[in-house]
Amino acid sequence: QVQLVNSGGGLVQAGGSLRLSCAASGRIYSSAVMAWFRQAPGKEREFVGAISRGVGRTWYAESVKGRFTISRVGAENTAYLHMNSLRPDDTAVYYCARGTDLSSTPAKYRDWGQGTQVTVSS
Repeated sequence: QVQLVNSGGGLVQAGGSLRLSCAASGRIYSSAVMAWFRQAPGKEREFVGAISRGVGRTWYAESVKGRFTISRVGAENTAYLHMNSLRPDDTAVYYCARGTDLSSTPAKYRDWGQGTQVTVSS
């Protein structure tokens, strides 16, 4: 079993920046795709971005492209979501996820972090 721990959320003013972390531990036998999703109150969980295994190819939702960046370090079991130029509509609970295939569909990811709140004030 793999555990993912999210951290780094908080309250920030519009235009500010935050960095979220996702650390994987447990029975990790191979590297995996790491992804970020977010869910605002009353809305469905939304794909933010993902980073592949190996070469670390990234893929972003149009709503965050150019503002958010995903990176990973070490044995590829820690991933970061760097968020710049934050806007009030970025307010949500952010989750990291781990899976085998690069996908924007939540059901494709087997392991999930507990989520961390990001609130952007105007």
